[in-house]
Amino acid sequence: MVFGHFGDRLGRKRMLVLTMLIMGAASTLIGVLPTYAQAGIWAPVLLVVLRAAQGFAVGGEWGGAALMAVESAPAKWRSLYSSGVQMGASVGLLLATLITKVMSGTTSDAAFRSWGWRVPFLVSAALVIVGLIIRAKVEESEVFTKEIAAKGAASQPRVPLIAAVKSNPKGFFAIIGLRFVELFTFYGVTTFALAYGTDELGLDRDSLLDVNLAVGGLAIVTIPAFAYLADRFGRRRVYCWGALVGVASAMPYFWAMESGSMLLIIACAVLLVNIAHDMAVSVQQSLFTDMFGPEYRYSGAGVGYQLASAVGGGFTPFIASSLVIWADGGWTLVAGYIALGCAVSFVVALRMRGDDEAAGTQEAVRQRAGATEGATA
Repeated sequence: MVFGHFGDRLGRKRMLVLTMLIMGAASTLIGVLPTYAQAGIWAPVLLVVLRAAQGFAVGGEWGGAALMAVESAPAKWRSLYSSGVQMGASVGLLLATLITKVMSGTTSDAAFRSWGWRVPFLVSAALVIVGLIIRAKVEESEVFTKEIAAKGAASQPRVPLIAAVKSNPKGFFAIIGLRFVELFTFYGVTTFALAYGTDELGLDRDSLLDVNLAVGGLAIVTIPAFAYLADRFGRRRVYCWGALVGVASAMPYFWAMESGSMLLIIACAVLLVNIAHDMAVSVQQSLFTDMFGPEYRYSGAGVGYQLASAVGGGFTPFIASSLVIWADGGWTLVAGYIALGCAVSFVVALRMRGDDEAAGTQEAVRQRAGATEGATA
């Protein structure tokens, strides 16, 4: 809400620089936190504060990056150009898993728990510097400079979020439903399966980390490939097929884990992450931002996206853990939960008949936003 408000009024670039500074400072400081033996209760308190700062920065990150990419892209290739935003998440997963695997493999368990876990946080400082240089040099979105800033502050909505809600109140609920396929499949493979596989099924932790490396590396190829197909054949079509693959792959993935075959686990993980998940995220940037007019889309798309993270992603670990307990340590209910979330995304995407390839042009976006505002008034 904070970054969306100022991003709509002051510009996308300023907010992206600020989110990078906050994220970089918080991540680096986590790497130098005192231990409980050194600082007592203040050690976990400081950790929670820094994690909250990271979350605050993330709240403005996706909206700003998505808008910069979508608003700077050619009208014909908006999904392809903006898919780089989600490729960044895959590269992040790849690098984080790789450095964790290296530290875990080169240090003893005691050393990793003592100081090895700090290394990835400290190394992230180098990425922050590179990111700040890139963001400082990039030009502000042309849509913002020509259509918003040029008109002056008087023409802008005083509270962009309220304007966004009035223009498309159903959009926020649609974004939540659409993101279920992304959030559930990604969490199921990269987080839940790692804990469940090692604790309940006795699988090797390093082997499961290799699965994360495989899907993270492949996503660098699959995300832009699906975005290209979406620009050619329609975003809604790609989204629907991704959600259906998620529904069909949830049970087989856990069967593969139960079998212990790493070949089957990787194959099913590819179906859940590199097909179902990547089909969805390849078009989210253009699809979500097109739901709102340029004067308030940082607030509209950004808040909708993070609201979905809180609802669909924030409660998922708690729900999945509870389902395992209710199933006496079994995975069936969790697989059903993932499949159900993908089914919801399919239904929501199927009903979005007006938000397909023809909606990608800037002129169509303006016309739809103006028509919606008029109907609301």
